[in-house]
Amino acid sequence: MVLTGAVAAFRGALGFCSRIPVGSDEADWEAFRRRPAALPAVGYALGALVALPVIAAASVPARVPPATVAVAFPAWLYLVTGITHLDGVADLGDAAVVHGDADRRREVLKDSSLGVGGALAVALVVVGLAAAGASVLEAARLPAVGAAVLVVAAEVSARGATAALVCLGDAAHEGLGSAVTSESGAHSLAGVALAVAPVVPLAGAVGGSGGVRATAAVIVAAVVVGLLAFAWARSRLGGVSGDSLGATTELARVTALHAGVIAWTLS
Repeated sequence: MVLTGAVAAFRGALGFCSRIPVGSDEADWEAFRRRPAALPAVGYALGALVALPVIAAASVPARVPPATVAVAFPAWLYLVTGITHLDGVADLGDAAVVHGDADRRREVLKDSSLGVGGALAVALVVVGLAAAGASVLEAARLPAVGAAVLVVAAEVSARGATAALVCLGDAAHEGLGSAVTSESGAHSLAGVALAVAPVVPLAGAVGGSGGVRATAAVIVAAVVVGLLAFAWARSRLGGVSGDSLGATTELARVTALHAGVIAWTLS
């Protein structure tokens, strides 16, 4: 029964976090809501899939121009994961620059029009992903599998940071945020940590001590982003929303990638 529920939660999380046609249904969604650890768990599969442009660039005999990887990496990532989370970045970017209290910011979140703050936030995330995709191969100094592990670690850690918000946060209003936070609590953090933990020995097996240090940097960066997002959502929005969860995933991923690149370069 426990295994069946975990599989359903994984399928529900995969359907929620990507455009992969897994055929998830209402039962899978309900299982996912009760198991936030499914978020970092699907990060392993999504990270491996998202890393394909980097793997391809490392596998061909000729040197692929970094600019080509820079374009291919974010384009493929959003083809796989969709733009739902990126929409959260846009909405929070607009809410961050608006004048007023939490009620006013929540009104901006519901506005479908894109403002300057949202456009700037989206541009920074996409440019950051492009730069990470262009540099991750050289930073890893390994065959394709080493670079792939770095991308997987960033994806798992970013999803883990979002899952932590689900465990710790209270919803600012009725919606996606309340749908997922109402079923979890701080007790679920242990499961999230257990789901994230395997990326460290995985990186060590591929990249040795350098891989471990890079992955540790990835996890720390994602945790910091998650904590900042949690604090900002509580003080500026009155609680966690679906937009803040999506934005946390995007911001934690790009920050974690760059932290990993820097750590692996310096190792």
